Amino acid sequence: MKFNAVAAVSAAALLAGNVHAEEAKDAEASSVTPKIAAFTLKVDGGFEDGADLGPVISPHSKARIEALIQSAEDEGATILLDGRGYTPAKYPNGNWVAPTIISNVTPKMKCYTEEIFGPVLVCLNVETLDDAIELINKNEYGNGTAIFTRSGPTAETFRRHIEAGQVGINVPIPVPLPMFSFTGNKKSIAGGGASTFYGRPGVNFYTQQKTVTALWQSADAVSQKADVSMPTQS
Repeated sequence: MKFNAVAAVSAAALLAGNVHAEEAKDAEASSVTPKIAAFTLKVDGGFEDGADLGPVISPHSKARIEALIQSAEDEGATILLDGRGYTPAKYPNGNWVAPTIISNVTPKMKCYTEEIFGPVLVCLNVETLDDAIELINKNEYGNGTAIFTRSGPTAETFRRHIEAGQVGINVPIPVPLPMFSFTGNKKSIAGGGASTFYGRPGVNFYTQQKTVTALWQSADAVSQKADVSMPTQS
């Protein structure tokens, strides 16, 4: 099974867990899938036909992303796919960072503790589902996360115990439709709720609530029918 910890609605960290024997062959075959898929992505100008990824937002952003990639290498991680130094021929002066995959990452590495905000996937290994949930819940951010599994009980356990505002089950980036809230958790809640700007929570965010407490006696009602019966003492 695989667990995808998501930050800022981009795949930021991939947690790979142990698999059953019957799934081992599939897991071995899929272990190189992210790298192969990343190789096929076209990095080019945003308005160019077939472009999958454009440049990052600024030279400062490019320098920051490349510094975090370098920090991972310095701290002992493995750069499986290095997107530094890529430049499309038509745009030699752009802020380019191609897809990058980093493995053997640990929770104390800078590339994991800081949000990269770039086309970089960091990969960590865990032994069990409980280990994955514990690792994700220890992260100070909690925007979104996802699990990929064939087991319904595993998915339900993950959903129930995970501390993230958006949870995907076999969905890579759990960005909800407009009728649902774009939620966050922990430090991913901007301004104490400003990230819940879709759906009913969005309406509630812009709603000033009023609480009214009142007491009326049924005998004071003015719309009752006239009572002409003889009064009796009961």
